[in-house]
Amino acid sequence: MRETSQAIGARLNAKLALAGLGPIDPALAERFGEYCSLLLHWNARMNLTAIRDEDGILSRHFVESIACARALPAGIATLLDLGSGAGFPGIPITLCRPEIAVTLAESQGKKAAFLREAVRTLGLSATVHSGRAELLATRFDCVTLRAVDRMRQAVQVAAGLVRPEGWLALMTTESELESLRAASGVQLSWRDPLPLPGSESRLLALVQLKISSPA
Repeated sequence: MRETSQAIGARLNAKLALAGLGPIDPALAERFGEYCSLLLHWNARMNLTAIRDEDGILSRHFVESIACARALPAGIATLLDLGSGAGFPGIPITLCRPEIAVTLAESQGKKAAFLREAVRTLGLSATVHSGRAELLATRFDCVTLRAVDRMRQAVQVAAGLVRPEGWLALMTTESELESLRAASGVQLSWRDPLPLPGSESRLLALVQLKISSPA
């Protein structure tokens, strides 16, 4: 198992290099290898993610999520991964940015069970919330969204879970971006989107929640 995880981690670093991104250290790469092995094992029994092969998981899920983790602004202490699913980008953020306290929110019971097992197996400090995220009383420095159902409605929910001057990190497509801008409301300040590696259309939009001016 250890050698297999090392080999997967080495392949991940090769894909990061192809994407023009710097490598992660070997110990961290091996933890990503363990995560990949666990995901493949669970995905054989249940539909965690439509991408079911190792190469696709590394190229699409891991490389994209690592790019997101590196692009997050400094100073973020708490983060909610809304609709975490199989843990993207929340678990890679936990691995790459251990200074951030990550909450993985997933309302589907089987996926939440996988997240709890991943947190246990990888020895992560992340928390799993297995209910609806909008019921959380906490407000976070950052909320991430990637490949969730009803993305426009999810952006509105996410904006309500961000503290003033906090951030949304939206992993979306160029064609969907304008509709998300329209749905999100006027209290958000949008940065220029960043292209995600391995795709001509996928991008990361970083959005800051502005403090309302007094009337």
